Amino acid sequence: MNPWLILCASLGYLGLLFGVAYYSEQREKEGKSLIRNPLAYALSLAVYCTAWTFYGSVGRAATSGVEFLPVYLGPTLMAPLWYVVLRKIIVITRSQRINSIADFLSARYGKSAFLGGLVTFIAIIGIVPYIALQLKAVSFSFDLLAGENMGGVYFQKQHFYTDTSFYVTIILAIFTIFFGTRHLEASEHHEGLVAAIAFESIVKLLAFLTVGLFVVFFLYDGPRDLFSQALQQPNIIQPFEGLDEQNFDAWRWFWLTMISMFAITLLPRQFHIAVVENTDLQHVKKAIWLFPLYLFLINLFVIPIAVAGLLTFPNDIQIADTFVLRLPLAHGHNWMALIVFLGGLSASTSMVIVATIALSIMASNNLVVPLLLRTSVIRETFVQDLSSRLKGIRRLIIIVILMLAYSYFNWLGKTTSLVSIGLISFCAVAQFAPSLLGGLFWEVGNRKGAISGLLIGFIVWAFTLPFPSLLPEGHSILVEGLWGIEGLRPYALFGLDGFDAISHSAFWSLLMNGGTYLFVSLYTQSSAVEHSQANLFVHIYRYESNLREMPRQRTRAFLKDLQMLLNRFLGEDRAAESLNGYAREKSLDLSQLAEVGPDFVHHVENQIAGAIGAASARLLINSIVTEEPLGLQEVMEALDETQQIIQYSREIEKKSLELEKTGKKLQQANDRLREVDRLKDDFIATVTHELRTPITSIRAISNILYDNKDLPQAQRQDFLGIIIEESERISRLINQVLDLEKMESGHAAWNLGEVNFGAIVQSAAKGVQQLCADKGIILHENYPMQPLIIYGDKDRLTQVVVNLLSNAIKFCNQSAGEIWLEVEKKEDKAILRVKDNGEGIPKENQPYIFDKFSQFTDMKTGRSQGSGLGLSITWRIVHHHRGHIRVESEAGKGAMFVVTLPVDLDKIQDKEAIISRSYGLD
Repeated sequence: MNPWLILCASLGYLGLLFGVAYYSEQREKEGKSLIRNPLAYALSLAVYCTAWTFYGSVGRAATSGVEFLPVYLGPTLMAPLWYVVLRKIIVITRSQRINSIADFLSARYGKSAFLGGLVTFIAIIGIVPYIALQLKAVSFSFDLLAGENMGGVYFQKQHFYTDTSFYVTIILAIFTIFFGTRHLEASEHHEGLVAAIAFESIVKLLAFLTVGLFVVFFLYDGPRDLFSQALQQPNIIQPFEGLDEQNFDAWRWFWLTMISMFAITLLPRQFHIAVVENTDLQHVKKAIWLFPLYLFLINLFVIPIAVAGLLTFPNDIQIADTFVLRLPLAHGHNWMALIVFLGGLSASTSMVIVATIALSIMASNNLVVPLLLRTSVIRETFVQDLSSRLKGIRRLIIIVILMLAYSYFNWLGKTTSLVSIGLISFCAVAQFAPSLLGGLFWEVGNRKGAISGLLIGFIVWAFTLPFPSLLPEGHSILVEGLWGIEGLRPYALFGLDGFDAISHSAFWSLLMNGGTYLFVSLYTQSSAVEHSQANLFVHIYRYESNLREMPRQRTRAFLKDLQMLLNRFLGEDRAAESLNGYAREKSLDLSQLAEVGPDFVHHVENQIAGAIGAASARLLINSIVTEEPLGLQEVMEALDETQQIIQYSREIEKKSLELEKTGKKLQQANDRLREVDRLKDDFIATVTHELRTPITSIRAISNILYDNKDLPQAQRQDFLGIIIEESERISRLINQVLDLEKMESGHAAWNLGEVNFGAIVQSAAKGVQQLCADKGIILHENYPMQPLIIYGDKDRLTQVVVNLLSNAIKFCNQSAGEIWLEVEKKEDKAILRVKDNGEGIPKENQPYIFDKFSQFTDMKTGRSQGSGLGLSITWRIVHHHRGHIRVESEAGKGAMFVVTLPVDLDKIQDKEAIISRSYGLD
């Protein structure tokens, strides 16, 4: 094809882009924007699809089958996460007037100029090969279409002025300068640029679909014909069998998908289009499904074209990247080849323009401007308007970046596949992921951690990917390792061998990058600015409605100095518009102001940041502001607030301890309630048994007496005696339950007076002497010689003694039982001791024996005896008399109950105090 025709078509297409950009900007001035809709936003995101997609995917498919898919699977998986990640990034970017990913990371970590410069350096090193890829694609396709490379070996130019790629570089530089440097404020939306990129996305999609339909339905009779011919040649269909269990490399697929997920947001051009150029946060919702749909459509014919290329050029698989263009040419369809060329040109130019603009902004704001600020080159007063100078700096940077890409292309790019070059760049920008994601969601992450992680990750990436590609095959470093250390082989770092270079590099670089970031951040301190920025970034939605609520440094500046800065960096018109708008919002009269406070300074800093970046703006503002001194009153207020905070902290700590103790008590009470509930069930079962036994006995004897009227009188009397005894037993049980209920409710009757406690005990002992004699139990008694007068209820105290003696009789030794009963006066206390020689009470049961549902268990039979109420009633009676009762027991040595009652009547001021005592209040 005539080269001039190709050149005219190319320039005509680029001129059309100018027209689209110009028309879009005019429409925006009329208030009728072309790009403020989700479809335009999603199409602009398709700048992700470059010459790599247009040409390289087919080449990859021809050599490796479906391994081209992870590059598009990653963004498809990432798209749903945009609702959380991308939306948050956009909100932060607007609040901080951020204009690049370097500026974003710099602002997050304390507006660090060094970090911004490091990110920029890594981005340039990583993206320049990717730009070279586009130059390679355009140059190759132009030469191929012009008929200079039909043999498959690229025609080596002797001089740069005869090299197609050189002129492609110059033309793209001109177009990039036109699109990207007409406005200084990079944070402003470039209506024309976005419209042109969206238009190019349509062109490359239609071009690729057109050539796909052409190949499938014009060169072949549909997909069935195409693939049936391919199936007849196993060497052609073999690459597409990569998903079987033997050939599928899950490790490689995982890492290709992972770095592609990162690339869709972290590539400088993607960040610029997706974040900086976003006009409406709601557009992200539609892009979540529109963009994956675009990826699906543009990859729809990749495999058919690759198969057709292998059928047409079976011996030229090394030129698979050009199958898209060669197929129409080989079959004499030059018009279709021209459409393909323009589609590839649109894919390449869109990437080059946006990527170079993004890198020029990053380099200008984070490398050049900070350097000039430190050397005072742009602080000189005779330089009144710096906007033109900064635009010139960016234009120069654009030229330098494209020349670097051209040099890389001529040095290494001609022998490397499009996909390989692209994956190296993807792995490079993936190094931003730990710091960016950590900065969004982890407040602890700090500047030192981010810098350390990026440095380690970049060094590992450089050592394992670009560095070994510079070495000749078989070099000692590749075989033996750096400095002869086997663990430092670039393709088998630390002994990890057997993996492809991209997966190997991605694994080690991201692992060491993320690990270093986490470790250093956890064990180093952050500055005040870092804390403030971390709080804003992580909790941006708290401040979204009113970002001026964020705490500011106590800075002041002269208004004229701030006006001078804005005039120099934004121009007088734009500076006046910014200041007047802020004054109207805050109801300020600028003519009456000499000095301004922190909020005003922050506003000006944000405006300047939109032009030169957050780090450079911070350096510039710091050069003219002064820290506002604290007055005595403010110091005293601060001290007072500090004291209040300390006191408040102490109160919180005290309350926390109290809550902790209360929680423990509640837990213990809950455990005890469960135990009481269990005991209650046991008690009900016992009481039921206790009632059932005498009732059953009474009923049986009554039936005997009723059915046997002729029984002898003596036997009848015995039966009647048993009925009376069992009735009394029922009566006692019922009385005990009633007594317990009355005591708990506070309605028990008390007949208080002066009583002889020794006589009460002696009388109670006489009542059980016969029972002891019947069971062979020896009762040892010991009473004081003098009356032991106390104040109490005679009947209730008698009940105490009887209950204790009854328990002793039940549980003393059955063959040689002995009970010791002793009363004595000790100081102002009357002490009663009742001891038996039984098996004793286990230690774990002793704290609960006075509970109303507890029962003694026979150590030999294992059966419970009694109703479980006697000791509970005893405990209440003793405590109502201001006394105490305790048990002392060891296994196998019996049990001794000790009752202590007050003797000194003069100390009992009010007898009603005894009556009013209720359970649980002592």
